[in-house]
Amino acid sequence: MKQSSRQNKARYLQNLVKDKICKTFNLSNKDVRTSTVGENGEDVKLLTLTAKKVFPYATECKNTEQFIGMYKNFKQSRGHNHREPLLIIKMNRQQPLAVISLEHFFELLEKED
Repeated sequence: MKQSSRQNKARYLQNLVKDKICKTFNLSNKDVRTSTVGENGEDVKLLTLTAKKVFPYATECKNTEQFIGMYKNFKQSRGHNHREPLLIIKMNRQQPLAVISLEHFFELLEKED
């Protein structure tokens, strides 16, 4: 894959998350921005105090095929019943992580308001 294609793929996911944050919390593009290629820090940067208060997360976006096994496991959790799927993952010497869908994550945030 060309470097420009990789960058476009990463930018797409960053913009998707940024747009969801802005829409969910009625923020403007001046409140939230995505990082440029090679920039250190978070992929989705919260620029205003208001944005940081309503979305208290440090966001890193990875758009890659290396997670194919995780998607298979998430699909398996979806097939158990009609409840919302949740995948818990853990590596040696690492803390457990909870994986939910992006849509469900923003639905949870909307309910908090």
